Amino acid sequence: MKRPLFLLMLLTICIAVPAQKRKVQNRPYIDQRRLHYGFFVGVHTQDLEFENNGFITEEGEQWFADVADYSPGFSVGVLTEVYLTSNLSLRAIPSLYFGQRNITFHEQNSHEEYRQVMKSTLLACPFNLKFSAPRFNNHRPFIVTGINPTFSLTNKERQALKLNRWDCYAEIGLGCDFYLYYFKLIPELKFCFSLRDLLVKDRPDLTDKSLLKYTQSLDATTSKMIMLTFYFE
Repeated sequence: MKRPLFLLMLLTICIAVPAQKRKVQNRPYIDQRRLHYGFFVGVHTQDLEFENNGFITEEGEQWFADVADYSPGFSVGVLTEVYLTSNLSLRAIPSLYFGQRNITFHEQNSHEEYRQVMKSTLLACPFNLKFSAPRFNNHRPFIVTGINPTFSLTNKERQALKLNRWDCYAEIGLGCDFYLYYFKLIPELKFCFSLRDLLVKDRPDLTDKSLLKYTQSLDATTSKMIMLTFYFE
């Protein structure tokens, strides 16, 4: 019974694929321009990954850090895209990311907790290569990869945890160009992974030395982001 059922499904697919008829294309010549401009709005979540080292204080405390919950952030920016070939383009995307990281330190024995809310405003300029499939009707799927250098505009002193202002992400994502009547809409999902350790270990800014134990409990801290973006071109 399984083999006839498989053959029936295969036959159905073979019939269905040619049945996708060509439609009238919206903005049929837009991809023939070498230089493209646009803007975007999006949402994202910012995450931190901690390398805990099991440091024990003189009082016998042992603290571990994690990000217990996530707050959605907001992002805006502009798009400049240069077509290198019919299927490959280079994008520069000056951006602003507004977000928040909710950090919780847990004490191993007493189960005491210490929380730090770290608000984040990042100035960024991702450089991406975009690999696009051939256009079919009014949509065109693609994948992107690249790097994203960022600079933090908010970096408060005298808190339990302090991060370096400069960071750089490796990015990979996917999306689809939708050719509408008046403009092109481009939803995109992208994953970003920090390439450097952000933890600031030298803390002369701390006036309350009891907070130093939280930094001493960590060997390294890296950042991650998931971004859902809508471009308008």
